[in-house]
Amino acid sequence: MAERPEDLNLPNAVITRIIKEALPDGVNVSKEARRAISQAASVFVLYATSCANNFAMKAKRKTLNAGDVLAAMEEMEFERFLEPLREALEVYKKGQKGKKEVSEQKRKEKEKKANSENDKSREDEGEEEDEPMEEEAENEAEAEEEVEN
Repeated sequence: MAERPEDLNLPNAVITRIIKEALPDGVNVSKEARRAISQAASVFVLYATSCANNFAMKAKRKTLNAGDVLAAMEEMEFERFLEPLREALEVYKKGQKGKKEVSEQKRKEKEKKANSENDKSREDEGEEEDEPMEEEAENEAEAEEEVEN
């Protein structure tokens, strides 16, 4: 478990991308500055997680949820980020709901396909079973004719 900023190493590519998106084009950031921002982000993540965990513990839960994180942001006096976080959470939930619906639809289509294949194989088996019966009936009819003759 990461308890110190040094223990938490956020990916450099992620930090670089965030920095580039936050700054206007043409602004360069030194390696030292990127490292400092990475460390600051690590401190923030640890502090926010710790605060959110306190809210979960007060509620006698072991699992942090989005409400805990939002309460932590408010406690940390980052109220101005609450609305953008809520909006991002809604977008995430809608995306997850969409993924769930697509997954459910794929599962139903797969079941439908499997059922139709099973039905077809049953029909094929039925036809194969009918053929021997027809042959047996013909053989019996021939045998009866021979007995009569």
